[in-house]
Amino acid sequence: MAIWDRAPSETKTQDVQEVKITYSDGSDGVESPAYEYAEGEGPPAGHTALHKGLGSRQITMIAIGGALGTGLIIGTGKALAQAGPASILISYTLIGMLVFLVMCALGEMAAWIPEPGGFVPYATRYVDPALGFALGYTYWFKYLITTPNQLTAAALVIQYWVPAHKVNPGVFIAVFLVSIIAINYLGIKFFGELEFVLSSAKVLVIVGLIILSLVLALGGGPDHDRKGFRYWKEPGAFAPYIATGALGNFLGLWSSMITAVFAYLGIELVGVTVGETKNPRKNIPAAIKLTFYRILFFYVLSVLFLGMLVPYNSPGLVFANKKSNSASASPFVLAISLAGVKGLPGFINGCILLFVFSASNSDLYIASRTIHGLALRRQAPAILARTNKAGVPIYSLGISAAVACIAFLNCADSSKAVFNYLINLVTIFGLLSWISILVSHICFVKARKAQGVPLADVPYRAPLGIWGSYVALFFCCLIALTKNFSVFTRSPKTYGAFDYKNFVTGYLGIPLYLILIFGWKVGMKSKRVKASKADLFGGKAIIDREQREADALDAEKLDGKGWFYRRFVAWLF
Repeated sequence: MAIWDRAPSETKTQDVQEVKITYSDGSDGVESPAYEYAEGEGPPAGHTALHKGLGSRQITMIAIGGALGTGLIIGTGKALAQAGPASILISYTLIGMLVFLVMCALGEMAAWIPEPGGFVPYATRYVDPALGFALGYTYWFKYLITTPNQLTAAALVIQYWVPAHKVNPGVFIAVFLVSIIAINYLGIKFFGELEFVLSSAKVLVIVGLIILSLVLALGGGPDHDRKGFRYWKEPGAFAPYIATGALGNFLGLWSSMITAVFAYLGIELVGVTVGETKNPRKNIPAAIKLTFYRILFFYVLSVLFLGMLVPYNSPGLVFANKKSNSASASPFVLAISLAGVKGLPGFINGCILLFVFSASNSDLYIASRTIHGLALRRQAPAILARTNKAGVPIYSLGISAAVACIAFLNCADSSKAVFNYLINLVTIFGLLSWISILVSHICFVKARKAQGVPLADVPYRAPLGIWGSYVALFFCCLIALTKNFSVFTRSPKTYGAFDYKNFVTGYLGIPLYLILIFGWKVGMKSKRVKASKADLFGGKAIIDREQREADALDAEKLDGKGWFYRRFVAWLF
Protein backbone atom coordinates (compact mmCIF):
# COMPACT_ATOMS: atom_id res chain seq x y z
CA MET A 1 0.00 0.00 0.00
CA ALA A 2 1.33 3.45 -0.89
CA ILE A 3 2.11 5.76 2.01
CA TRP A 4 -0.54 8.30 0.99
CA ASP A 5 -3.30 5.67 0.98
CA ARG A 6 -2.94 5.04 4.70
CA ALA A 7 -5.46 6.47 7.10
CA PRO A 8 -4.75 10.05 8.17
CA SER A 9 -4.51 10.96 11.81
CA GLU A 10 -7.07 13.11 13.61
CA THR A 11 -7.20 16.62 12.19
CA LYS A 12 -8.80 19.88 13.12
CA THR A 13 -12.20 20.42 11.54
CA GLN A 14 -11.83 22.86 8.67
CA ASP A 15 -13.09 23.30 5.14
CA VAL A 16 -11.89 20.46 2.92
CA GLN A 17 -9.81 22.73 0.70
CA GLU A 18 -7.94 24.12 3.71
CA VAL A 19 -6.90 20.85 5.40
CA LYS A 20 -3.32 19.66 5.35
CA ILE A 21 -3.16 15.87 5.84
CA THR A 22 -0.52 14.10 7.94
CA TYR A 23 -0.19 10.36 8.45
CA SER A 24 -0.04 8.41 11.69
CA ASP A 25 1.84 5.42 10.24
CA GLY A 26 5.50 6.30 10.65
CA SER A 27 6.95 3.12 9.19
CA ASP A 28 9.47 2.99 6.34
CA GLY A 29 11.25 6.00 7.86
CA VAL A 30 8.42 8.37 7.09
CA GLU A 31 8.13 10.95 9.87
CA SER A 32 4.43 11.74 10.49
CA PRO A 33 3.51 13.65 13.64
CA ALA A 34 -0.14 14.26 14.54
CA TYR A 35 -1.74 17.12 12.64
CA GLU A 36 -1.29 20.54 14.21
CA TYR A 37 -0.72 23.94 12.63
CA ALA A 38 2.37 25.64 13.93
CA GLU A 39 1.94 29.29 14.83
CA GLY A 40 1.87 31.45 11.69
CA GLU A 41 1.26 28.50 9.37
CA GLY A 42 -1.83 27.43 7.45
CA PRO A 43 -4.33 29.59 5.59
CA PRO A 44 -5.67 32.79 7.16
CA ALA A 45 -8.90 32.66 9.12
CA GLY A 46 -12.21 33.19 7.34
CA HIS A 47 -13.70 31.94 4.10
CA THR A 48 -10.82 31.52 1.65
CA ALA A 49 -11.89 28.62 -0.58
CA LEU A 50 -12.30 28.96 -4.33
CA HIS A 51 -15.21 27.16 -6.01
CA LYS A 52 -14.64 24.37 -8.51
CA GLY A 53 -16.80 25.65 -11.33
CA LEU A 54 -14.78 24.81 -14.46
CA GLY A 55 -15.71 21.59 -16.24
CA SER A 56 -13.92 19.70 -18.99
CA ARG A 57 -15.67 21.72 -21.70
CA GLN A 58 -14.44 25.09 -20.40
CA ILE A 59 -10.95 23.84 -19.57
CA THR A 60 -10.54 22.23 -22.99
CA MET A 61 -11.52 25.38 -24.86
CA ILE A 62 -9.49 27.65 -22.58
CA ALA A 63 -6.50 25.40 -23.24
CA ILE A 64 -7.07 25.54 -27.01
CA GLY A 65 -7.85 29.22 -27.41
CA GLY A 66 -6.83 30.86 -24.15
CA ALA A 67 -3.43 32.13 -25.29
CA LEU A 68 -4.40 33.06 -28.85
CA GLY A 69 -3.90 36.80 -28.97
CA THR A 70 -2.35 39.74 -30.71
CA GLY A 71 1.08 38.10 -30.46
CA LEU A 72 0.01 35.75 -33.25
CA ILE A 73 -2.36 37.87 -35.29
CA ILE A 74 -0.19 41.04 -35.15
CA GLY A 75 3.26 40.23 -33.75
CA THR A 76 4.14 37.82 -36.56
CA GLY A 77 4.38 40.77 -38.95
CA LYS A 78 7.38 42.27 -37.17
CA ALA A 79 9.08 38.87 -37.02
CA LEU A 80 8.53 38.28 -40.74
CA ALA A 81 9.93 41.69 -41.74
CA GLN A 82 12.91 41.28 -39.43
CA ALA A 83 13.85 37.64 -40.05
CA GLY A 84 12.15 36.22 -43.14
CA PRO A 85 9.69 33.33 -43.69
CA ALA A 86 12.06 30.41 -42.99
CA SER A 87 13.27 32.00 -39.76
CA ILE A 88 9.80 32.48 -38.32
CA LEU A 89 8.76 28.95 -39.30
CA ILE A 90 11.84 27.48 -37.57
CA SER A 91 11.55 29.72 -34.51
CA TYR A 92 7.81 29.25 -33.91
CA THR A 93 8.25 25.48 -34.28
CA LEU A 94 11.24 25.21 -31.92
CA ILE A 95 9.76 27.54 -29.31
CA GLY A 96 6.48 25.66 -29.63
CA MET A 97 8.28 22.44 -28.68
CA LEU A 98 9.88 24.24 -25.74
CA VAL A 99 6.47 25.49 -24.60
CA PHE A 100 5.09 21.96 -24.88
CA LEU A 101 7.82 20.71 -22.51
CA VAL A 102 6.97 23.49 -20.05
CA MET A 103 3.27 22.62 -20.16
CA CYS A 104 3.95 18.90 -19.70
CA ALA A 105 6.11 19.66 -16.66
CA LEU A 106 3.30 21.79 -15.24
CA GLY A 107 0.72 19.12 -16.03
CA GLU A 108 2.63 16.42 -14.15
CA MET A 109 2.73 18.52 -10.96
CA ALA A 110 -0.84 19.78 -11.30
CA ALA A 111 -2.20 16.26 -11.79
CA TRP A 112 -0.42 15.07 -8.64
CA ILE A 113 -1.80 17.78 -6.32
CA PRO A 114 -3.95 20.53 -7.91
CA GLU A 115 -3.63 23.68 -5.81
CA PRO A 116 -5.12 27.18 -5.86
CA GLY A 117 -2.64 29.84 -6.87
CA GLY A 118 -1.61 28.17 -10.14
CA PHE A 119 1.92 26.80 -10.35
CA VAL A 120 3.38 29.07 -7.63
CA PRO A 121 2.71 26.57 -4.78
CA TYR A 122 4.85 23.92 -6.50
CA ALA A 123 7.93 26.14 -6.25
CA THR A 124 7.23 26.47 -2.52
CA ARG A 125 6.60 22.74 -2.00
CA TYR A 126 9.47 21.27 -3.99
CA VAL A 127 12.19 23.94 -4.31
CA ASP A 128 12.21 26.78 -1.78
CA PRO A 129 9.54 29.06 -0.27
CA ALA A 130 11.72 31.97 -1.42
CA LEU A 131 11.30 30.89 -5.06
CA GLY A 132 7.54 30.62 -4.58
CA PHE A 133 7.50 34.13 -3.10
CA ALA A 134 9.53 35.64 -5.96
CA LEU A 135 7.59 33.74 -8.63
CA GLY A 136 4.24 34.77 -7.17
CA TYR A 137 4.98 38.48 -6.97
CA THR A 138 6.72 38.80 -10.34
CA TYR A 139 3.94 36.82 -12.02
CA TRP A 140 1.34 39.02 -10.32
CA PHE A 141 3.22 42.15 -11.36
CA LYS A 142 3.39 40.88 -14.94
CA TYR A 143 -0.38 40.65 -15.16
CA LEU A 144 -0.90 43.91 -13.28
CA ILE A 145 0.84 45.54 -16.25
CA THR A 146 -0.45 43.40 -19.12
CA THR A 147 -4.08 43.92 -18.08
CA PRO A 148 -3.99 47.71 -18.63
CA ASN A 149 -1.87 47.15 -21.73
CA GLN A 150 -4.67 45.04 -23.23
CA LEU A 151 -7.23 47.67 -22.21
CA THR A 152 -5.16 50.30 -24.02
CA ALA A 153 -4.95 48.06 -27.09
CA ALA A 154 -8.74 47.72 -27.08
CA ALA A 155 -9.12 51.51 -27.00
CA LEU A 156 -6.70 51.86 -29.93
CA VAL A 157 -8.64 49.29 -31.95
CA ILE A 158 -11.86 51.23 -31.36
CA GLN A 159 -10.20 54.22 -33.03
CA TYR A 160 -10.59 52.36 -36.33
CA TRP A 161 -14.28 53.33 -36.13
CA VAL A 162 -14.24 56.23 -33.65
CA PRO A 163 -11.22 58.57 -33.94
CA ALA A 164 -9.60 59.85 -30.73
CA HIS A 165 -10.48 63.48 -31.51
CA LYS A 166 -14.18 62.56 -31.38
CA VAL A 167 -14.19 60.38 -28.25
CA ASN A 168 -11.36 60.27 -25.72
CA PRO A 169 -9.82 56.75 -25.57
CA GLY A 170 -10.20 56.90 -21.78
CA VAL A 171 -13.95 56.41 -22.22
CA PHE A 172 -13.46 53.03 -23.90
CA ILE A 173 -10.77 52.03 -21.39
CA ALA A 174 -13.28 52.69 -18.60
CA VAL A 175 -16.02 50.69 -20.35
CA PHE A 176 -13.78 47.67 -20.89
CA LEU A 177 -12.33 47.85 -17.37
CA VAL A 178 -15.78 47.91 -15.74
CA SER A 179 -16.83 45.01 -17.99
CA ILE A 180 -13.95 42.70 -17.07
CA ILE A 181 -14.31 43.55 -13.37
CA ALA A 182 -18.00 42.60 -13.54
CA ILE A 183 -17.23 39.34 -15.38
CA ASN A 184 -14.64 38.32 -12.79
CA TYR A 185 -16.90 39.35 -9.90
CA LEU A 186 -19.81 37.21 -11.10
CA GLY A 187 -17.95 33.99 -10.27
CA ILE A 188 -15.96 31.24 -11.90
CA LYS A 189 -18.94 29.61 -13.63
CA PHE A 190 -19.83 32.81 -15.49
CA PHE A 191 -16.17 33.48 -16.26
CA GLY A 192 -15.74 29.92 -17.55
CA GLU A 193 -18.78 30.09 -19.81
CA LEU A 194 -17.77 33.45 -21.25
CA GLU A 195 -14.17 32.34 -21.85
CA PHE A 196 -15.58 29.21 -23.53
CA VAL A 197 -17.51 31.43 -25.95
CA LEU A 198 -14.63 33.86 -26.50
CA SER A 199 -12.07 31.08 -26.95
CA SER A 200 -14.39 29.30 -29.38
CA ALA A 201 -14.73 32.50 -31.39
CA LYS A 202 -10.94 33.02 -31.42
CA VAL A 203 -10.41 29.47 -32.62
CA LEU A 204 -12.92 29.97 -35.44
CA VAL A 205 -11.18 33.20 -36.47
CA ILE A 206 -7.72 31.60 -36.58
CA VAL A 207 -9.03 28.52 -38.39
CA GLY A 208 -10.75 30.80 -40.90
CA LEU A 209 -7.55 32.78 -41.47
CA ILE A 210 -5.52 29.59 -41.95
CA ILE A 211 -7.99 28.19 -44.48
CA LEU A 212 -8.20 31.52 -46.31
CA SER A 213 -4.40 31.78 -46.37
CA LEU A 214 -4.12 28.29 -47.85
CA VAL A 215 -6.68 29.13 -50.54
CA LEU A 216 -4.84 32.36 -51.43
CA ALA A 217 -1.44 30.61 -51.52
CA LEU A 218 -2.86 28.08 -53.99
CA GLY A 219 -4.23 30.78 -56.27
CA GLY A 220 -7.84 30.80 -55.12
CA GLY A 221 -7.99 34.57 -54.56
CA PRO A 222 -9.27 37.27 -56.93
CA ASP A 223 -5.78 37.61 -58.44
CA HIS A 224 -5.63 33.84 -59.21
CA ASP A 225 -1.91 33.97 -58.45
CA ARG A 226 -0.53 30.62 -57.27
CA LYS A 227 2.26 31.94 -55.05
CA GLY A 228 3.50 28.73 -53.41
CA PHE A 229 7.04 29.27 -52.08
CA ARG A 230 7.89 32.02 -54.55
CA TYR A 231 8.82 34.51 -51.83
CA TRP A 232 11.17 31.97 -50.25
CA LYS A 233 13.30 32.32 -53.40
CA GLU A 234 12.91 36.05 -53.99
CA PRO A 235 13.54 38.05 -51.81
CA GLY A 236 14.59 34.92 -49.91
CA ALA A 237 13.85 32.59 -47.00
CA PHE A 238 16.06 34.46 -44.51
CA ALA A 239 16.28 38.21 -43.90
CA PRO A 240 19.57 39.60 -42.58
CA TYR A 241 19.26 41.54 -39.33
CA ILE A 242 21.85 44.04 -38.00
CA ALA A 243 24.71 42.33 -39.89
CA THR A 244 24.97 40.86 -43.38
CA GLY A 245 25.59 37.39 -44.74
CA ALA A 246 25.35 34.26 -42.59
CA LEU A 247 25.76 36.23 -39.34
CA GLY A 248 22.90 38.55 -40.30
CA ASN A 249 20.70 35.57 -41.16
CA PHE A 250 21.48 33.95 -37.80
CA LEU A 251 20.74 37.15 -35.87
CA GLY A 252 17.45 37.42 -37.74
CA LEU A 253 16.60 33.85 -36.80
CA TRP A 254 17.50 34.46 -33.15
CA SER A 255 15.47 37.67 -33.00
CA SER A 256 12.45 35.75 -34.30
CA MET A 257 13.00 33.11 -31.59
CA ILE A 258 12.61 35.85 -29.01
CA THR A 259 9.52 37.21 -30.79
CA ALA A 260 8.05 33.70 -30.82
CA VAL A 261 8.55 33.36 -27.07
CA PHE A 262 6.37 36.37 -26.41
CA ALA A 263 3.72 35.11 -28.82
CA TYR A 264 3.41 32.01 -26.62
CA LEU A 265 3.45 33.80 -23.25
CA GLY A 266 0.24 33.23 -21.32
CA ILE A 267 -0.15 29.70 -22.65
CA GLU A 268 0.20 28.53 -19.02
CA LEU A 269 -3.25 30.03 -18.22
CA VAL A 270 -4.73 26.56 -17.86
CA GLY A 271 -2.30 25.92 -14.97
CA VAL A 272 -3.75 28.85 -13.02
CA THR A 273 -7.26 27.34 -13.20
CA VAL A 274 -6.42 24.08 -11.39
CA GLY A 275 -7.83 25.32 -8.06
CA GLU A 276 -11.23 25.94 -9.67
CA THR A 277 -11.46 22.92 -11.97
CA LYS A 278 -13.73 19.96 -11.45
CA ASN A 279 -11.87 16.65 -11.39
CA PRO A 280 -8.56 18.40 -12.20
CA ARG A 281 -6.57 15.15 -12.38
CA LYS A 282 -8.58 14.19 -15.43
CA ASN A 283 -9.29 17.56 -17.04
CA ILE A 284 -5.96 19.39 -16.66
CA PRO A 285 -3.77 16.67 -18.27
CA ALA A 286 -6.34 16.22 -21.03
CA ALA A 287 -6.22 19.95 -21.75
CA ILE A 288 -2.43 20.09 -21.66
CA LYS A 289 -2.17 17.22 -24.14
CA LEU A 290 -4.00 19.45 -26.61
CA THR A 291 -1.16 21.98 -26.38
CA PHE A 292 0.93 20.07 -28.90
CA TYR A 293 -1.81 20.04 -31.52
CA ARG A 294 -2.70 23.68 -30.85
CA ILE A 295 0.93 24.72 -31.40
CA LEU A 296 1.23 22.62 -34.54
CA PHE A 297 -2.03 23.82 -36.10
CA PHE A 298 -2.52 27.42 -34.99
CA TYR A 299 1.01 28.77 -34.72
CA VAL A 300 3.10 26.72 -37.15
CA LEU A 301 0.57 26.64 -39.99
CA SER A 302 -0.23 30.34 -39.53
CA VAL A 303 3.39 31.47 -39.93
CA LEU A 304 3.99 28.99 -42.78
CA PHE A 305 1.15 30.37 -44.90
CA LEU A 306 1.95 33.95 -43.93
CA GLY A 307 5.50 33.50 -45.23
CA MET A 308 4.08 32.18 -48.50
CA LEU A 309 1.76 35.17 -49.01
CA VAL A 310 3.87 38.18 -47.95
CA PRO A 311 7.50 38.90 -48.93
CA TYR A 312 9.55 40.05 -45.96
CA ASN A 313 10.57 43.24 -47.81
CA SER A 314 7.00 44.27 -48.63
CA PRO A 315 6.46 48.05 -48.13
CA GLY A 316 3.06 47.21 -46.70
CA LEU A 317 4.70 45.13 -43.99
CA VAL A 318 6.84 48.09 -42.91
CA PHE A 319 3.69 50.22 -42.76
CA ALA A 320 1.87 47.56 -40.72
CA ASN A 321 4.62 47.42 -38.12
CA LYS A 322 4.12 51.12 -37.38
CA LYS A 323 0.42 50.72 -36.61
CA SER A 324 0.65 48.93 -33.20
CA ASN A 325 -2.90 47.63 -32.61
CA SER A 326 -5.36 47.89 -35.50
CA ALA A 327 -6.38 46.02 -38.60
CA SER A 328 -3.59 47.83 -40.45
CA ALA A 329 -1.08 46.21 -38.07
CA SER A 330 -2.02 42.63 -38.94
CA PRO A 331 0.15 40.93 -41.58
CA PHE A 332 -2.85 38.74 -42.38
CA VAL A 333 -4.75 41.84 -43.53
CA LEU A 334 -1.77 42.69 -45.74
CA ALA A 335 -1.74 39.17 -47.17
CA ILE A 336 -5.45 39.39 -47.94
CA SER A 337 -5.04 42.83 -49.53
CA LEU A 338 -2.11 41.71 -51.71
CA ALA A 339 -4.32 38.90 -53.05
CA GLY A 340 -6.99 41.42 -54.08
CA VAL A 341 -9.58 40.59 -51.42
CA LYS A 342 -11.52 43.67 -50.29
CA GLY A 343 -13.76 44.48 -47.35
CA LEU A 344 -12.04 42.36 -44.68
CA PRO A 345 -10.04 44.95 -42.65
CA GLY A 346 -13.11 45.95 -40.66
CA PHE A 347 -13.88 42.32 -39.87
CA ILE A 348 -10.27 41.63 -38.86
CA ASN A 349 -10.36 44.71 -36.65
CA GLY A 350 -13.42 43.33 -34.87
CA CYS A 351 -11.60 40.04 -34.37
CA ILE A 352 -8.59 41.84 -32.89
CA LEU A 353 -10.94 43.64 -30.50
CA LEU A 354 -12.34 40.26 -29.46
CA PHE A 355 -8.80 38.95 -28.89
CA VAL A 356 -7.69 41.83 -26.69
CA PHE A 357 -10.93 41.85 -24.67
CA SER A 358 -10.57 38.14 -23.95
CA ALA A 359 -6.91 38.65 -23.05
CA SER A 360 -7.66 41.51 -20.64
CA ASN A 361 -10.40 39.43 -19.01
CA SER A 362 -8.15 36.40 -18.45
CA ASP A 363 -5.21 38.62 -17.39
CA LEU A 364 -7.27 40.14 -14.57
CA TYR A 365 -8.37 36.64 -13.56
CA ILE A 366 -4.75 35.45 -13.38
CA ALA A 367 -3.68 38.50 -11.38
CA SER A 368 -6.42 38.05 -8.78
CA ARG A 369 -5.83 34.29 -8.36
CA THR A 370 -2.06 34.71 -8.09
CA ILE A 371 -2.16 37.22 -5.22
CA HIS A 372 -4.95 35.16 -3.58
CA GLY A 373 -2.66 32.12 -3.64
CA LEU A 374 0.16 34.15 -2.06
CA ALA A 375 -2.19 35.27 0.71
CA LEU A 376 -3.20 31.66 1.37
CA ARG A 377 0.46 30.90 2.08
CA ARG A 378 0.79 34.03 4.25
CA GLN A 379 3.08 35.72 1.74
CA ALA A 380 0.59 38.56 1.22
CA PRO A 381 -1.89 40.37 3.53
CA ALA A 382 -4.42 37.88 4.93
CA ILE A 383 -7.41 39.92 3.73
CA LEU A 384 -6.46 39.12 0.12
CA ALA A 385 -7.23 35.45 0.78
CA ARG A 386 -10.87 36.15 1.64
CA THR A 387 -13.52 35.04 -0.84
CA ASN A 388 -17.24 35.80 -1.08
CA LYS A 389 -20.06 33.25 -1.25
CA ALA A 390 -19.42 32.73 -4.96
CA GLY A 391 -15.80 31.78 -4.24
CA VAL A 392 -14.43 35.01 -5.76
CA PRO A 393 -11.36 36.52 -4.03
CA ILE A 394 -12.97 39.96 -3.99
CA TYR A 395 -10.15 41.83 -2.26
CA SER A 396 -7.53 40.31 -4.56
CA LEU A 397 -9.75 41.20 -7.51
CA GLY A 398 -10.22 44.72 -6.18
CA ILE A 399 -6.53 45.53 -5.74
CA SER A 400 -5.64 44.00 -9.13
CA ALA A 401 -8.42 46.01 -10.82
CA ALA A 402 -7.32 49.20 -9.07
CA VAL A 403 -3.79 48.85 -10.45
CA ALA A 404 -5.27 48.28 -13.92
CA CYS A 405 -6.38 51.91 -13.84
CA ILE A 406 -2.86 52.86 -14.93
CA ALA A 407 -4.22 52.16 -18.41
CA PHE A 408 -5.47 55.75 -18.29
CA LEU A 409 -1.82 56.86 -18.45
CA ASN A 410 -1.95 56.09 -22.15
CA CYS A 411 -4.46 58.87 -22.66
CA ALA A 412 -1.53 61.29 -22.29
CA ASP A 413 1.26 61.17 -24.86
CA SER A 414 3.86 62.20 -22.27
CA SER A 415 3.33 59.01 -20.21
CA LYS A 416 3.20 56.47 -23.04
CA ALA A 417 6.98 56.03 -23.09
CA VAL A 418 7.03 55.18 -19.38
CA PHE A 419 4.27 52.65 -19.87
CA ASN A 420 6.13 51.02 -22.76
CA TYR A 421 9.21 50.66 -20.56
CA LEU A 422 7.06 48.87 -17.97
CA ILE A 423 5.86 46.46 -20.66
CA ASN A 424 9.47 45.77 -21.67
CA LEU A 425 10.29 45.16 -18.01
CA VAL A 426 7.57 42.60 -17.31
CA THR A 427 8.05 40.49 -20.42
CA ILE A 428 11.15 38.95 -18.83
CA PHE A 429 8.92 37.76 -15.98
CA GLY A 430 7.07 35.49 -18.40
CA LEU A 431 10.31 33.67 -19.20
CA LEU A 432 11.25 33.56 -15.51
CA SER A 433 7.91 31.90 -14.74
CA TRP A 434 8.66 29.16 -17.31
CA ILE A 435 12.11 28.72 -15.77
CA SER A 436 10.55 28.39 -12.30
CA ILE A 437 8.03 25.80 -13.54
CA LEU A 438 10.85 23.70 -15.01
CA VAL A 439 13.01 23.97 -11.88
CA SER A 440 9.99 22.97 -9.76
CA HIS A 441 9.34 19.96 -12.01
CA ILE A 442 12.96 18.81 -11.81
CA CYS A 443 12.83 19.02 -8.00
CA PHE A 444 9.43 17.28 -8.00
CA VAL A 445 10.79 14.34 -9.97
CA LYS A 446 13.82 14.10 -7.67
CA ALA A 447 11.54 14.17 -4.61
CA ARG A 448 9.37 11.45 -6.12
CA LYS A 449 12.39 9.21 -6.59
CA ALA A 450 13.84 10.02 -3.17
CA GLN A 451 10.57 9.14 -1.43
CA GLY A 452 9.96 5.98 -3.43
CA VAL A 453 6.81 7.01 -5.30
CA PRO A 454 6.29 4.45 -8.09
CA LEU A 455 5.68 5.77 -11.61
CA ALA A 456 2.45 3.79 -11.78
CA ASP A 457 0.97 6.07 -9.09
CA VAL A 458 1.65 9.27 -11.06
CA PRO A 459 -1.62 10.34 -12.78
CA TYR A 460 0.16 12.10 -15.66
CA ARG A 461 3.81 11.99 -16.70
CA ALA A 462 5.70 14.44 -18.90
CA PRO A 463 6.59 12.50 -22.09
CA LEU A 464 10.32 13.31 -21.91
CA GLY A 465 10.49 13.30 -18.13
CA ILE A 466 13.14 15.21 -16.22
CA TRP A 467 15.48 15.38 -19.24
CA GLY A 468 12.90 17.26 -21.26
CA SER A 469 12.74 19.82 -18.45
CA TYR A 470 16.54 20.11 -18.37
CA VAL A 471 16.66 20.84 -22.12
CA ALA A 472 13.81 23.36 -21.92
CA LEU A 473 15.43 25.00 -18.88
CA PHE A 474 18.70 25.50 -20.77
CA PHE A 475 17.00 27.22 -23.71
CA CYS A 476 14.74 29.34 -21.49
CA CYS A 477 17.81 30.62 -19.61
CA LEU A 478 19.66 31.25 -22.87
CA ILE A 479 16.77 33.23 -24.35
CA ALA A 480 16.29 35.19 -21.12
CA LEU A 481 19.94 36.28 -21.20
CA THR A 482 19.97 37.15 -24.91
CA LYS A 483 16.47 38.48 -25.53
CA ASN A 484 17.67 42.09 -25.81
CA PHE A 485 20.91 41.35 -27.64
CA SER A 486 20.27 44.19 -30.08
CA VAL A 487 21.05 46.77 -27.36
CA PHE A 488 24.72 45.86 -27.66
CA THR A 489 24.86 46.76 -31.36
CA ARG A 490 25.60 50.21 -32.65
CA SER A 491 22.46 52.19 -33.53
CA PRO A 492 23.13 55.91 -34.05
CA LYS A 493 19.42 56.61 -34.52
CA THR A 494 18.66 55.48 -30.95
CA TYR A 495 21.36 55.68 -28.28
CA GLY A 496 24.62 55.31 -30.18
CA ALA A 497 26.77 52.29 -29.46
CA PHE A 498 24.72 51.18 -26.45
CA ASP A 499 20.93 51.30 -26.04
CA TYR A 500 21.00 51.75 -22.26
CA LYS A 501 17.29 52.42 -21.75
CA ASN A 502 16.12 49.18 -23.35
CA PHE A 503 19.02 47.36 -21.68
CA VAL A 504 17.83 48.46 -18.24
CA THR A 505 14.15 47.75 -18.84
CA GLY A 506 14.91 44.51 -20.69
CA TYR A 507 17.12 42.97 -18.02
CA LEU A 508 16.12 44.68 -14.77
CA GLY A 509 13.59 41.89 -14.13
CA ILE A 510 16.37 39.34 -13.53
CA PRO A 511 18.06 41.15 -10.60
CA LEU A 512 14.62 42.06 -9.20
CA TYR A 513 13.72 38.38 -9.24
CA LEU A 514 16.96 37.44 -7.48
CA ILE A 515 16.48 40.22 -4.90
CA LEU A 516 13.02 38.86 -4.04
CA ILE A 517 14.40 35.33 -3.68
CA PHE A 518 17.35 36.21 -1.48
CA GLY A 519 15.38 38.87 0.40
CA TRP A 520 12.85 36.24 1.47
CA LYS A 521 15.59 33.74 2.30
CA VAL A 522 17.39 36.22 4.53
CA GLY A 523 14.31 37.81 6.09
CA MET A 524 12.36 34.58 6.70
CA LYS A 525 15.39 32.29 7.00
CA SER A 526 13.90 29.85 4.49
CA LYS A 527 15.96 26.91 3.29
CA ARG A 528 15.97 24.89 0.12
CA VAL A 529 13.63 21.90 0.31
CA LYS A 530 15.46 18.56 0.41
CA ALA A 531 14.12 15.91 -1.97
CA SER A 532 13.57 13.46 0.90
CA LYS A 533 11.58 16.07 2.88
CA ALA A 534 9.53 17.66 0.08
CA ASP A 535 5.79 17.80 0.81
CA LEU A 536 4.47 15.35 -1.77
CA PHE A 537 1.47 14.19 0.22
CA GLY A 538 -0.05 17.22 1.97
CA GLY A 539 -3.67 17.40 0.86
CA LYS A 540 -3.34 14.43 -1.49
CA ALA A 541 -5.84 12.24 0.35
CA ILE A 542 -8.51 14.90 -0.17
CA ILE A 543 -7.73 15.12 -3.88
CA ASP A 544 -7.85 11.32 -4.14
CA ARG A 545 -11.27 11.27 -2.52
CA GLU A 546 -12.60 14.08 -4.73
CA GLN A 547 -11.32 12.26 -7.80
CA ARG A 548 -13.06 9.01 -6.83
CA GLU A 549 -16.31 10.91 -6.31
CA ALA A 550 -15.95 12.74 -9.64
CA ASP A 551 -15.11 9.52 -11.50
CA ALA A 552 -18.13 7.79 -9.99
CA LEU A 553 -20.37 10.70 -11.00
CA ASP A 554 -18.97 10.69 -14.54
CA ALA A 555 -19.49 6.93 -14.80
CA GLU A 556 -23.08 7.33 -13.66
CA LYS A 557 -23.74 10.02 -16.29
CA LEU A 558 -22.22 7.88 -19.06
CA ASP A 559 -23.95 4.67 -18.01
CA GLY A 560 -25.79 3.27 -21.01
CA LYS A 561 -24.40 5.85 -23.44
CA GLY A 562 -22.84 4.74 -26.70
CA TRP A 563 -19.18 5.03 -27.74
CA PHE A 564 -19.78 8.03 -29.98
CA TYR A 565 -21.50 9.98 -27.19
CA ARG A 566 -18.79 9.14 -24.66
CA ARG A 567 -15.96 10.05 -27.04
CA PHE A 568 -17.25 13.16 -28.83
CA VAL A 569 -20.34 14.57 -27.09
CA ALA A 570 -20.00 14.04 -23.32
CA TRP A 571 -17.26 16.69 -22.84
CA LEU A 572 -19.72 19.40 -23.95
CA PHE A 573 -21.91 18.76 -20.92
